Amino acid sequence: MTEHHDGRSGFGIRLRQLREEAELSGKELAERLGWPASKVSRLENGRQTASADDVRAWATALSAPTELRDELVSDLRSLRVEYATWRRQYRSGLAPRQRAGVVLEDSITRLRAVETAIVPGLLQTAEYARHVFQGLSELYRSPNDVEDAVRSRMRRQEALYQPERQFKFLVTEAALRARLCPPPVLRAQLDRLLALSGMENVELSVLPATAQLLKATSHGFWIFDDSLVLIETINAELAIRDREDIALYARLFDTYWDAASHGQRAFDFIATLALELGDSVAN
Repeated sequence: MTEHHDGRSGFGIRLRQLREEAELSGKELAERLGWPASKVSRLENGRQTASADDVRAWATALSAPTELRDELVSDLRSLRVEYATWRRQYRSGLAPRQRAGVVLEDSITRLRAVETAIVPGLLQTAEYARHVFQGLSELYRSPNDVEDAVRSRMRRQEALYQPERQFKFLVTEAALRARLCPPPVLRAQLDRLLALSGMENVELSVLPATAQLLKATSHGFWIFDDSLVLIETINAELAIRDREDIALYARLFDTYWDAASHGQRAFDFIATLALELGDSVAN
C-alpha cells in the first residue's frame, strides 16, 4: 500500500464520520448530492480521491460550518501529493524508473521543466547520464544497472523528436557548472545543449546567478501538461496533482522564465561556459 493510498483511506474515513454524525445513510447523502451511491462508497472507502468540488458539495449537503469545509479542502490538497521514496523506486535498480518516464512523456503534449542542480535528463548525453547514474547507484545502494538506465534515458529522449510535443527547459547557471562528471564530459554536455537549442519544439533558457528573482530557486520541478508536477527531494519523489498547486508552479515557472536568458542570449551564455571549461581543461 502506498503512502498516497494510506492518506486517501484516512480521508475517506473522515468523510464517513461526518455523514454518520449528520445521521444520513450513504444512499441518502448520494440523493442529496445527485451522485450514484457507489461514488459515496468509493470516496468513503478510499477507492477514489475526492476533488475539491466533491468535498465542498459533501460539506454543504451536511450543512457543515464554512471553517470545516475549508479545513477539509486544505487537507485534501495535502493528500493529493503522492510520495514515493527513492529507496522503494530503486530497490530493483535505476532503469525501471527511467522506463516509467518513457510512458509518462509519451502521454503528454507539453512539458515545462526547471532544473537547479543538474542538466535535465531529457537533454543529457549518454556519458553525462552514466556519471549521474553511477552516483545515484552508490548513494542509494541500488543494484548496479547503470548501463540499462542509460539506455532507457536515451530512449526517453526520443520524445524530443516528435514535433507535436512542446518542451520548455529552464536551467540555472549553477546546474550548468555543477561538476557531476569530469570536465571533458561536461564540455561535451554543454555542446549537446547548444545543438538541441536549435530544435523548433524545444526552448532552452538559462537563469544566470545574477538574475533578479521573485522567489529563490529552492528546488527543481517538472510540469506535465497541466495535470501533474514532479519534484525530486533527496529521499523521495513528490507527485502533485491538485489543480491549484499545479497552477502555482506554473506561475512560478513563468516568473523564472521571464527572468532568464532565451534564444541567442542563452546560446551565447552556454557557449561562453563551454569555452571557459575548455580553457580550464587545456590548462
